[in-house]
Formats: sequence, structure tokens, C-alpha cells
Amino acid sequence: MSRFRADLLSDTITAPSAGMRAAMAAAEVGDDVFGEDPSVRALEERVAGMLGHEAGLFTPTGSLANQLGLRLHVRPGQELLSDAGAHVVRAELGAAAVFSGITSRTWSAPAGRLDPEAALELAQVGVGPYQVETALVVVENTHNFGGGTIQPIDSIRRLRSATTDLGIATHLDGARLWNAHVATGTSLADYGTLFDTVSVCLSKGLGAPVGSVLVGSAEAMAEARVWRKRYGAGMRQAGVLAAAGLYALDHHIERLADDHGRARRFAAAVAEVAPGVVDPGGVETNIVMLDVAAHRVDPRAAVAALGERSVRVYAVDSRRLRCVWHLDVDDAATDLAVAAVRELLGH
Repeated sequence: MSRFRADLLSDTITAPSAGMRAAMAAAEVGDDVFGEDPSVRALEERVAGMLGHEAGLFTPTGSLANQLGLRLHVRPGQELLSDAGAHVVRAELGAAAVFSGITSRTWSAPAGRLDPEAALELAQVGVGPYQVETALVVVENTHNFGGGTIQPIDSIRRLRSATTDLGIATHLDGARLWNAHVATGTSLADYGTLFDTVSVCLSKGLGAPVGSVLVGSAEAMAEARVWRKRYGAGMRQAGVLAAAGLYALDHHIERLADDHGRARRFAAAVAEVAPGVVDPGGVETNIVMLDVAAHRVDPRAAVAALGERSVRVYAVDSRRLRCVWHLDVDDAATDLAVAAVRELLGH
């Protein structure tokens, strides 16, 4: 249990609910390294079906799911392309280079919004021994550091059409794809089938304690299973964790709309006292970015000041605070956060 009454640090900090804990305790289990855990198999099959793919692979973390996806598509010395704020290049500690010998190039994406043309301008194929070959384009939806931005599906379709013609693979970092689905009504399969591989996270907005799922073709997931073991992430009786994910799929997807509504309400209230700090119209899902430097407030000082008021937030960079809504932040906690931030910025 957090010591903060409004803990907006991340949607990864949730505690399993009583119902989720009961499902975990009752889970049927087996040895997943041998492919014998029925709960894990059920989770993998279910998520793959939801996303329109043949097969899935349960992983302990979203970063591992992404790294396995990248490994499938990019040979050592080839490159991936992503926007400059993407999680795979900003927050996975250089894992693509360390584990797989992958180089990266990026394009600028204000608010994390996908611009297919900007990505395609960087792509290089058939360049022989003279330049690095592009093998993969990565898209993040929703976009974390962009502020929960939803990628327009028409932009994704344009990118997919062009990359297919070029023979370049695509991977979706869909850690918060559930939020995009709930906010837009676009089906998970409509998003998922536009990519060769997709990773989705169960331990962010869905509230599971651990886990992500990577989906793709059956052949690709068989290869990813081998690499998961090589990376030291083969799990044994992992059904107790998979059961939490299955429970989350049953109970915690549609309620994401509550997080979105509270985030927008918070942004609107902050904008009343400090309109340059946040644009409520730009809040699309459960993440609110506050440009407190525009109000002559240092983000790190703001983190400390809000912490004294029992509100925890994250300093993204030298200008912005990130506030994230999740199933452990209710209306009362949102009201507390509104009052604390308004007081801070009002002074």
C-alpha cells in the first residue's frame, strides 16, 4: 500500500485486488518451460486471439516482450527505427544494442504522434555494404512520454502499407494498447493485425502484478520462446501469474474509461489556474503531462512539494511532470491531486 493518498507515479504500482488474489491462489499450474502450464497457455492463446495473431508468449516484463520482438526482426548490425521518445530507445537501457547488436535511428514526434512520412524518410533498404539496413519500424500506442497519446489508425495503415512494400517489419509496443482501444472503440485486432508482432502489458492499467504477452505468428513465437530461455526468463509454475492476467482481462479493461475521465477532469481543473501548463484537450487517456517550467516551477522541486501534500508524481525531464491514473486512484484521490497542484501553481 502506497504511503501517498494520491499516487500518480505510474500505472505499474497497483496492488492486486482481492478477486485477483483469489484467482491466483486457485490457478491450475504446470511447468511452463516444458509448455505444461495450462493457465499460461490459456493466457497466451486468449491474448493472441484478441490481437488477431496466431500465438503468444508470456513474459515477466514489457521490456522483455519488446526485446524479444525486436530480436525476431533485426539481425545484428541492422537497425530499427522509432520516434525519439519511444520506450524501446529511451527506457529499456540500450537493451537492443546490448543483447542483439541492433542499432537505432529516430525521428522527432511532437507528443509522440506517429508521422509515417517522417519514419519512411529514414528507411534504407538495398544499400549493400555501405550503409546500415533498416529492418524494423517500432510504433508505441499509447505513447508514454508523449502523454498517453493515441496513434491514429489511418497513420498506422499508411506506415504498414509502405513498410510492406519495402520488406521492413513492424512491431507495436502496445503496453497501453488497452487504453487506446477503450478510448477510441477501435478493436484490438484492428490495431494488432497491422503489425508483425505486438507486445501488451498486463501490469500497467490492467493491474496485474507481473507480466506482458508478445504475439505474432506461431513460428515467430516458437523462436521467441527459445530466446526467452536464453535470456534467463524461462518460468516454471507461472500459472499463478498468468491467472492474474486472465482476471485482469475479464475485469479491468472497460474500467480504463474511469481513469481517462479522471485524468481529463484533473487537467481541466489545473488549466483553470495555470492554462499554459496543460491543454485539457490533449489529454486522450490516463496520462497527464504538466509543463510546470512554463509556470516557472522546477519539476524536481514540484515533486518534493507535492509529496509533502501526499501526492506522488514523476519528473519526466527538466520541464514536465507526469501524472498517471490507474485503478488505485479514485475520485477522492483525484480531488486531492487537483487541490495540491492548484495550490502549488496558484502560488
